[in-house]
Amino acid sequence: MLLLIPLLPFIGFLVNASFGRRLTKRVAGAVACGAMILSFVVSVAAVFRLLSFDPESRVMAQTVYEWITSGDLAVPFTLRLDPLSAVMILIVTGIGSLIHVYSTAYMHEERDAEYARYFSYLNLFATFMLVLVLGANFLVLFVGWEGVGLCSYLLIGFWYQKKSASDAGKKAFIVNRIGDFGFVLGVLLTFVRFGTLDFQQVARSLANLGTETTFGTVSVITLLLFVGATGKSAQIPLYVWLPDAMEGPTPVSALIHAATMVTAGVYMIGRNAVLFGHAPLTLKFVAVIGVATAFFAGTIGLVQNDIKRVLAYSTVSQLGYMFLAMGVGAYAAGIFHLYTHAFFKALLFLGSGAVIHALAGEQDLRRMGGLKRDLPVTYWTFLIGAIAISGVPGFAGFFSKDEILAKTFESGHTLLWGVGLLTSLLTAIYMFRVVYLAFHGKPAAAPQPAHPEEEEPAAQAHAHSHLHDAPPAMALVLIVLAAGSVLAGYVGLGGRFEHFLEPSFAPQTAKAAADGGTGMTLMIVSIVVAFAGIGIATYYFLKNCRAAAVMAARFAGLRLVLQNKYYVDEIYDATVVQPIRIVSEDGLWKTIDVRLIDGAVNGVGETVGGASEVLRRVQTGSVRAYAASLLLGVVLVLGYYLWR
Repeated sequence: MLLLIPLLPFIGFLVNASFGRRLTKRVAGAVACGAMILSFVVSVAAVFRLLSFDPESRVMAQTVYEWITSGDLAVPFTLRLDPLSAVMILIVTGIGSLIHVYSTAYMHEERDAEYARYFSYLNLFATFMLVLVLGANFLVLFVGWEGVGLCSYLLIGFWYQKKSASDAGKKAFIVNRIGDFGFVLGVLLTFVRFGTLDFQQVARSLANLGTETTFGTVSVITLLLFVGATGKSAQIPLYVWLPDAMEGPTPVSALIHAATMVTAGVYMIGRNAVLFGHAPLTLKFVAVIGVATAFFAGTIGLVQNDIKRVLAYSTVSQLGYMFLAMGVGAYAAGIFHLYTHAFFKALLFLGSGAVIHALAGEQDLRRMGGLKRDLPVTYWTFLIGAIAISGVPGFAGFFSKDEILAKTFESGHTLLWGVGLLTSLLTAIYMFRVVYLAFHGKPAAAPQPAHPEEEEPAAQAHAHSHLHDAPPAMALVLIVLAAGSVLAGYVGLGGRFEHFLEPSFAPQTAKAAADGGTGMTLMIVSIVVAFAGIGIATYYFLKNCRAAAVMAARFAGLRLVLQNKYYVDEIYDATVVQPIRIVSEDGLWKTIDVRLIDGAVNGVGETVGGASEVLRRVQTGSVRAYAASLLLGVVLVLGYYLWR
């Protein structure tokens, strides 16, 4: 049954890619959605079968065929289901199915052929992600790893006629290739060191090895693998592609951010928990990069005006939390947050899509406002998502984020815990800033001052005419995800989620638990911070707009830096892109290629051509000239010999 899970959406891809021009939108959408729903059903059946096994033997494997055999290298195309991959396939197929259903309404204005092309890419994306999480070895995982990179390029640049979209697709593809270079080196070094690429065999090989106290081979392997993870999961310094990925259709953003590509790096570390557990120096590095990314992206999200870009930086920040968890050895907590995050981040993106759909493509928060009355379903579901990601008790985000912060504190990383807590404050502020600017206040078309922290006049705002709430297909998905954003966290009560995942991480899950008093104190602090962030946002963006304007003016320089994203893209352009362009154009192309290589080839041709030009004059075609030249030649030869 395992092969059916990725095979079903792949069949959906083949149908729409091959016959899409002949299919109606209804049929194309039904094929794509049906394939994903069937894959979800098979996934649920497989997981229930897995649950029937004893906890220590919850593994199912299917070898499809022997893929590569060469000398000592033997790589079967094997799919393996264990507790970790079980969680992932449910997320990919479950959330993916909802996004497919939502897309049937959101993309309805596209032409039939483009509609089918979109759904074929969407199915292919899910296929590769399922191969990634079910792969039993590094190379099968790598097929899915590269496949999701390809599909991100296709979907981010779906509207390829728009230059910003095609540029964003290329940026995502190229940045990920940089990370994947490190990943490939890590995989090769793994084979050299352990003689196998199978995850379980690598883990068994490590059983008799001690933890590396210095930076040894295992540390190098894990660091190279982490370089790949920073690309896929958008961590410093390779996060720059993810905000630009907003150029694709909004459901694509939801799929990338919630269920597929960006979770791959977190999953990869969890899948190799034993390997990373033997490299504590790498884990410390992972934790620092994770918390730094979380805080860095959170500060940028405070001042972004594009509703989707705020959510994009929010994703980068939340992924930082997941890597923080992995870095402190709390693998189950990281996967738990990945699971809850899938619900509320998909909800937030699809909610923003409903807003954009209602406003005929408008994404600028400065041109929104007052949408609560006209978009009640979108408002209330979006509000639930914002509450969940802010860490309010009773909602999904609280359970997973609080567990990460608690595990970080318990592991002795108090500084990282403090930065993570501050990031939690920022999350609540920028999410409720979005809620208030988009849904509260007066419509931006009405005469009013600009939003308090902005300088542009509201006269430029989009006229809110013909507003409509989400169509039934979109509304149903939003409601289901809102329910998940409330309920998903309760599966972790009593440590059930951690106990379920423990066999996938053994033997690296044993952590000393904090005493009840410390745990309760940490939880109270986390709750206070969440409500403090909501309160700050309420004061500045709903109750006292003038105070926000004063604050924006006082910190105008800092605000400018944050709006320009710390000028990281400009720094990369100046230090990496432009030097490569100059070397490529002026050095390799104009000098080496044009002058040296082309010059040599063209010089040979010109030499032959010049010689031919001289020699062809000898051939006049005149018999008299030939006779005269023959006579002249005879006279010269005879004269020479007579002279001698």
